[in-house]
Amino acid sequence: MDTDRLAKAILGDANSRETAPKDQPKSAADHWTPAVLLERAAYLRKMAAQGNGSAGEMLKEYPQHSAILSFRSRNGEAEIHDRFADFFIILAGGTTLITGGTVVGAKTIAPGETRGDSIEGGTRQELKVGDVAHVPAGTPHQMLVSSEKTMTCLVIKVQEAV
Repeated sequence: MDTDRLAKAILGDANSRETAPKDQPKSAADHWTPAVLLERAAYLRKMAAQGNGSAGEMLKEYPQHSAILSFRSRNGEAEIHDRFADFFIILAGGTTLITGGTVVGAKTIAPGETRGDSIEGGTRQELKVGDVAHVPAGTPHQMLVSSEKTMTCLVIKVQEAV
């Protein structure tokens, strides 16, 4: 069973624990509290420890964007998304975000999606709890997590017009 399906089997529907009280109408808005996200991240941490040091859960897909919970205890791949911007909201731990530059060992893994080993010549920014970073579509980026640290973030992927 792959990591995403295992996460869904363990965690269930992202909204199942977040229902409105019986005396209030159900909201059209989706809502995840920091406490619930960090509780879910604890499961992702366990999955990452049994896998490659990274785990994620799709919280919700919408027509033009999605919300993803991500845990890392290792460096991520260098990435370029031709049509999607990423917003990273750091919930726990910290990371170094590299943006710009050139992806080393770039390979197209799907239409509009490139991955590679690292980034050469990019700009480094330290991100900590509470920080929000926006990476526009088409921008090379990579998250580095030092060996003694971990990082949990909410990723909002937004489709940009081409």
